[in-house]
Amino acid sequence: MLSYLGLYSALIASIWIAVGVYIAGRCYPNYSHAKQFCSELGAVGSPTEKLSPIINNYPLGLLFCLFGWYVLQLENAPLLIALVGWLTISHGVATWFAGYFPMDGDPQTKTPTLSCRIHSWAGLVMLMSLLIAPILVAVSSYTSISFRLFSILCVCITCYFLVLLTQAFKQKGSVGTYQRLSYGVQLLWLSAFSLVL
Repeated sequence: MLSYLGLYSALIASIWIAVGVYIAGRCYPNYSHAKQFCSELGAVGSPTEKLSPIINNYPLGLLFCLFGWYVLQLENAPLLIALVGWLTISHGVATWFAGYFPMDGDPQTKTPTLSCRIHSWAGLVMLMSLLIAPILVAVSSYTSISFRLFSILCVCITCYFLVLLTQAFKQKGSVGTYQRLSYGVQLLWLSAFSLVL
């Protein structure tokens, strides 16, 4: 049963985060999914500061760690695939850190608090873990050539949205849209990876 749950935990996490962010957004007056980061739902002083990590970060971190564990249990899996398992676990642990250490209320602040800096580093680990993982799968012969090409495509699309996100942040534009698109592609890849295992 645990192994079965582990296999589909990445897919469950992808659905969970969409529902969780939607619910938290409904509890945050005038919250804009297009213009605000997901992390602003749990930011210091936000109406959902306590709620957001409880319904998002903590259960999601568990699901990511569970999927990483499942990958590590695969028989005859090469080293690169085992590394994908560890990267997914690191993504889950970073998700917990990002929830426990909230960002500052103003994402444009010039002097972030220690909590915000830890949150940002956790976010970087989350980003890089699911950016490196598909590259490792792409260079491994563990999956089909079509999925390996799909993995490369997902990395390219994620990077494209990250560039747009950076531009939007500088211009105080639709950061929420591009954050959700870039992370959405990463979760789409992770879900697809679980389905081809």
